[in-house]
Amino acid sequence: MKIQAIALIIMLAANTMSAQFTLTGELRPRTEYRHGYKTLLDSGQQAGIFTSQRTRLNFNYISARFNASLVLQDVRTWGNQAQGNTYDINTYGLHEAWGEYWFTKKFGIRSGRQELSYDDERLMGSVSWNQQGRSHDALLFKYSDSTFTMHLGIAYNQNAENSTAIGYTIAGSYKELQFLWLNKKWGGLSTSAMIINNGFQSPVAINSTRYSQTMGTHNEYRKGAFFGLLKFYYQTGVDASKKDIQAYHAGAEVQYTLQKKIMLGCGFELMSGQSQTDTAKAYTDVVHNFSTLYGTGHKFNGFMDLYYAGGAHGNVGLTNVYLKTRYKSEKYWVGLDIHQFMAAADVLDLKKLAAEGTYSALDPNLGLEIDLTLNCSLSSMFSLQAGYSHYLPTATLALLKGVTDYKGEGYTGQTANWAYLMLIFKPAFIK
Repeated sequence: MKIQAIALIIMLAANTMSAQFTLTGELRPRTEYRHGYKTLLDSGQQAGIFTSQRTRLNFNYISARFNASLVLQDVRTWGNQAQGNTYDINTYGLHEAWGEYWFTKKFGIRSGRQELSYDDERLMGSVSWNQQGRSHDALLFKYSDSTFTMHLGIAYNQNAENSTAIGYTIAGSYKELQFLWLNKKWGGLSTSAMIINNGFQSPVAINSTRYSQTMGTHNEYRKGAFFGLLKFYYQTGVDASKKDIQAYHAGAEVQYTLQKKIMLGCGFELMSGQSQTDTAKAYTDVVHNFSTLYGTGHKFNGFMDLYYAGGAHGNVGLTNVYLKTRYKSEKYWVGLDIHQFMAAADVLDLKKLAAEGTYSALDPNLGLEIDLTLNCSLSSMFSLQAGYSHYLPTATLALLKGVTDYKGEGYTGQTANWAYLMLIFKPAFIK
């Protein structure tokens, strides 16, 4: 009833300001077949099948100097509550609620719950594939002109209101965040620089925060049918356990589009990892595996999300060499991606260690993934998307995922695949 009341009030007000106000929605049911998604299965496990749904109601107000957005969201799995129940407080949420004011044509502020999305979303993104998405409670200072943009963001989180100092205990969330993003455009070249100061609650002192820093650059070049990308980030500081961090990320990609319909591309991505064979104290006292922080993981390392986007693999980092192609027409597009994955750091041979007492590395090959995607836009308010992914695992990956046979060796006998069908409804109630 609360949602209906809000919608009614704003629709009535919109009669006098329809040029400035929009009310849109999103209904996104997605049925998935998971057999090796995020982790490999052993012979005693069967595939999972379910339908999840995201429902959003988007209120947006735009004027010369003031903008505001309110996004109400419900995320549920079909059947997760009895049919007699019409309301479940655990599924509802406030995805965005922010106001923005521009003091001049170039300088403004935004404050409230909001998505933070920069460049290709590797470090900060909306995580739109996940039904719940990602948003932050933050204050954002914004400056922009025709070729230059600067964003300065600040966030400080607490569990609740407090009159005395308390520790921050929300799992998986930072206590403090500050970042600076700069972007400059020269014709077809767009170059960005970013630094993120990420603060986590100290486990030993209420008023202590432990900080890590991520800094680097993201560069894109477009000219005609050609697109190129080059990026590099470095991480330093300390983690929550106060270990020093020395990690890095590098990536490059090129694309070429034929007749404005067929895109061919190739690239690589490297994220440093922690060697499992180097036992020197000087090495083990340092964190070498790169953290992707608050980025959108699903679109980078294969759609089966075995790496970083929810799938742990022993902190050994990742090298991802890929080919991809797209065919696009007016109403639909078809995509095919092929990924070859390798561990970026040594994976320990546990059997050899047990038998001989020596630290040696396994084959770094983690396997091959093939992703096929079809997207059809049948109208401005309705589209559908379907996908199928197949993974060819190796014994090394199976060991990292903890899937072994009776001999203690990596088990690869099970087929690893995943498929989905997603319907996307985007009604425009007032626009």
